[in-house]
Amino acid sequence: MSSESAPIRIVVICGPTGTGKTAAAIEIAQAIGAVIVSADSMQVYRYMDIGTAKPTPAERAAVPHHLIDVVDPDGTFNAQQYVALADAVIEDDFRRKIPVLVVGGTGLYIRALRYGLFPAPQIDPLIRSVLRTEVSEKGPAALYARLRELDPQSAAALHPNDTQRILRALEVSLSTGRPFSSYLKDHGFRSERYATCVIGLYREREVLYGRIDRRVDDMLENGFLQEVERLLQMGYAAGLASMQSLGYRHLVDFIEGRMNWDETVRTLKRDTRHYAKRQMTWFQKEKNIIWIDANRTDAMIAVVKDFLR
Repeated sequence: MSSESAPIRIVVICGPTGTGKTAAAIEIAQAIGAVIVSADSMQVYRYMDIGTAKPTPAERAAVPHHLIDVVDPDGTFNAQQYVALADAVIEDDFRRKIPVLVVGGTGLYIRALRYGLFPAPQIDPLIRSVLRTEVSEKGPAALYARLRELDPQSAAALHPNDTQRILRALEVSLSTGRPFSSYLKDHGFRSERYATCVIGLYREREVLYGRIDRRVDDMLENGFLQEVERLLQMGYAAGLASMQSLGYRHLVDFIEGRMNWDETVRTLKRDTRHYAKRQMTWFQKEKNIIWIDANRTDAMIAVVKDFLR
């Protein structure tokens, strides 16, 4: 998006889970007087703090953060809502001459903010209702299998437990008679809405995987299991899209007796590593990313200052 004289400039800090985006972004933000706009599809949910690796209260006090704790766990949130809220923050801070760092690992949100979304097709309310009943009764695996038949290209880009995006792809495909992936292809994501500097944080795979394993251990030591138990006690059902996300579904399986503790921890670490790999694959396909070693915040600050200058 643009002002009357020049496009608004934003900086994006992205990369797989566990690379150290939060720490790097806070250091950069403090160096240039910026605010942070989260680009994390799980940190939008209230009460889901430990498992989503939200910035700590001290980190949020050090640098203003936006788009964290936006909806309750049973609320809906999508890329279209994300772009609308992020646009409002970016434009407000642009008027006040405050730099903005968009920070996170949800590639779809970052892509949508950079390039926009295709016009939303009309969704048949009956189809939407039937699909939501189906996912509640049968779980995401049944809907994922259906998507693989209707739109294999969309299915290949999604994790079988990504309930919200599976539902979206099916809603569009069934309501319009046209595969969801064809809308994405037509859109093309060619024209940028902002002047954007995108920095990707990089770590060697084995180093990253070691960090992920340690982070899972830290989350569990810091009360992740108790967080999930509390969410269930608050009435947030295990079948919710938010509760089917990475970590939360694993601990629900433990609580409900489907896995023992050792298997839960092992599977959670494995699936988090797999998730990081998928994130890296996504970002490697994105345009004009400057990849910088995650330890080199000095290099990141230099790139950001040069871009904003």
